[in-house]
Amino acid sequence: MRKKNQEEEIELVRLNKFISHNSGYSRREADKQIEEGRVKVNGKVVTNLATKVSAEDDVQIGKKKIKEDKNRMITVIVYNKPKGEIVSKNDPQGRKTIFDSLGSKYKHFMPVGRLDFASEGLLLLTDSVDVVNALTTSDLERVYKLKVNGFITPKVEEAMQNGLELEDASAGAHEKSKIKAMSFKPFLAYDIQRNDAKFSRIRVAITEGKNRELRRFFAHFGLDVLDLKRFEFGGISLNNLPTGKSRYLSKEEYRNLRHFLNSEVNGFSE
Repeated sequence: MRKKNQEEEIELVRLNKFISHNSGYSRREADKQIEEGRVKVNGKVVTNLATKVSAEDDVQIGKKKIKEDKNRMITVIVYNKPKGEIVSKNDPQGRKTIFDSLGSKYKHFMPVGRLDFASEGLLLLTDSVDVVNALTTSDLERVYKLKVNGFITPKVEEAMQNGLELEDASAGAHEKSKIKAMSFKPFLAYDIQRNDAKFSRIRVAITEGKNRELRRFFAHFGLDVLDLKRFEFGGISLNNLPTGKSRYLSKEEYRNLRHFLNSEVNGFSE
């Protein structure tokens, strides 16, 4: 696991993210507070939604200070997300979100990366911005099982082995996605478990978590991903966790996470 440089500059995060992480506001609710001029940063009213702050800044909503507690416990949970849930606190279309299932206890938690509406499996959530940023930008192994509607040809295998550069990776993307070009690193590993004209099954290990990366990759070869389930992230596994249920990290998983973050023992909940 990659170590974190202790001499890095103070990390900045979006103001709405800082507020939602350290209060009961969702990001959308935080945006509303900002837009209505109720938020001050270091004594000055801020209305720019792109404003970034650090843990050292003085953030207030009205007379209430929103301050990161350096001594608070950090918690990470594993959620086995079912298909048909949005990884968001709110959905304008009224679809079910992961927080409808997880409940108010975890309303201030943030997801580490995303799984789209039709995908399922392991999703990490935490109350720590630092953990989210460290894990989402890491090259830790992510393991998925997929079902696609056709043969996995030698051309697909070649791309998995050597990587792929696409100027137009819009096939397989969400219809509203603005991301077009995409670079795919070589897969860490893959295991074709069934290869058939009707459908194929494959287990893959990758190091990135880009926007609908696997759906875009296979769509380039004319293959629709019929099922996608994530089983592991950075050595943390679903094991026997039932669909729709959550669990805390084990002591060993917390130890590995602490080692990865290169941080002190305090701040982690076991």
